Amino acid sequence: MTYLLISLPFLLVSVIVWLARFRKYPRQGAVTLIVLGVVGVLTIIFDNLMILFGNFAYGDDQNLGIFIGVMPIEDLTYPLFASLIITSFWPGKDRT
Repeated sequence: MTYLLISLPFLLVSVIVWLARFRKYPRQGAVTLIVLGVVGVLTIIFDNLMILFGNFAYGDDQNLGIFIGVMPIEDLTYPLFASLIITSFWPGKDRT
């Protein structure tokens, strides 16, 4: 099983939850993009460092073969999931 197949159910749930709550708060879309940008950049930087220093590795048969540096592209599914779920329940002011 590939890392992408393992991540797909979580991504699907997070997208459904995010869409169900979309526009509940006036700036939810903007907040989501900001959070995703910051978490995505940090993930790219620190995952590459951790892989380079040998803290962990990925099996060659379990990834798609697309890399950002030495990090497989599938590793970005985790920050995407987290950004969508966190901003779905972002404590903002309700629209009235």
